[in-house]
Amino acid sequence: MRELFTNDERLGIPIPDLNLEWDEYTKGEQQQILVQWENIRGSIPDRIKELESTINRKQVQLSDESNFTKSCQLNSEIAELASIINDLWLWYRTNQGVSEKMHN
Repeated sequence: MRELFTNDERLGIPIPDLNLEWDEYTKGEQQQILVQWENIRGSIPDRIKELESTINRKQVQLSDESNFTKSCQLNSEIAELASIINDLWLWYRTNQGVSEKMHN
């Protein structure tokens, strides 16, 4: 089943990489995909908490930083982490329907 998910280094989670239309997978394959996605999806809030902690540390650094160049770098890093969090929430919410299929 690993070949149906690709590790996204930026997000820090595997994401679906399905080459076929959903109906082209057997019911058994669909179930395996759904179970694996639900496990991945369940890890997203923990990943977001990790990133939020990193943002908080960088904000503390930023508040004490007097070097303009370093401040700009920290701001950029914080913005990128916030963007990753936003993308993770999109994956989490967009694929919420997948979880519902598992329970039906």
